[in-house]
Amino acid sequence: MDTLATAYGPLLAMMLLSGAAGGLMAGLLGVGGGIVVVPVLDLALSLLGVDPALRMHVAVATSMATIIPTAISSARAHHARGAVDIALLRRWGPAMFLSAIAGTLLASRAPGNLLALVFGTVALLVAAKMLLLDPDLRIADRVPEHPLAYTLPAGIGCVSSMMGIGGGTLSVPTLTLLNQPVHSAVGTSSLFGVLISIPAAIAYVATGWGEPGLPAGSVGYVNLPGFILIAPVSTLLAPLGARIAHGLSRRQLSNAFGAFLLLVGARMLWSALG
Repeated sequence: MDTLATAYGPLLAMMLLSGAAGGLMAGLLGVGGGIVVVPVLDLALSLLGVDPALRMHVAVATSMATIIPTAISSARAHHARGAVDIALLRRWGPAMFLSAIAGTLLASRAPGNLLALVFGTVALLVAAKMLLLDPDLRIADRVPEHPLAYTLPAGIGCVSSMMGIGGGTLSVPTLTLLNQPVHSAVGTSSLFGVLISIPAAIAYVATGWGEPGLPAGSVGYVNLPGFILIAPVSTLLAPLGARIAHGLSRRQLSNAFGAFLLLVGARMLWSALG
């Protein structure tokens, strides 16, 4: 028993902490928590000796599953504060939903180091935007409604499902560039996370079904022990993150988001290229 506690105790603690951090980040930044959970799960799975070719697939898929309850909890908290743009959700939602499935199908056929490379690169690009560009910078007066504009939610859904994130990492900076208030961008993005995570998680179960070499307790690419440890803690702490977000300024939110993504992106790139 002591041997098991010694071997798995640190991993269990790591997953519980990632759930707590993911929940706070979900509520604070509208990012669904996956931006925390994916790199922690990747590290935990490496310590368990999981095949490197499968680690990122399992980390991304399990993250998507944990995002479902977390995003719902975060979205409810933001909606209660009037920070969810329902009209935009109706316009962008279908494209995000369908593209999340497409991104999952692409990710399930991609090598693990490519997924890590995509994750790290996108995280660093968004970090640069949040830290270096003027938070008042706008490229449009409002969210465009012409047909080509639907490539924005489609791209967000596809890339987010490949990264194992809820969409906020991409949709928050996108919406702020389109003249949306940052608190509304964060709140609406938390609901986008629901539309992305549900179809993506189901698709990861289907595409990973019967895959040899998956860690114990996996259903497709989704690892149930990881989900059970992370999801409840993350869900409980998401409303606290939402309360904190509404007490911060736009500049403070941008700096917090950018600094966190800088650290995470650098770590994942190091992992992909190392």
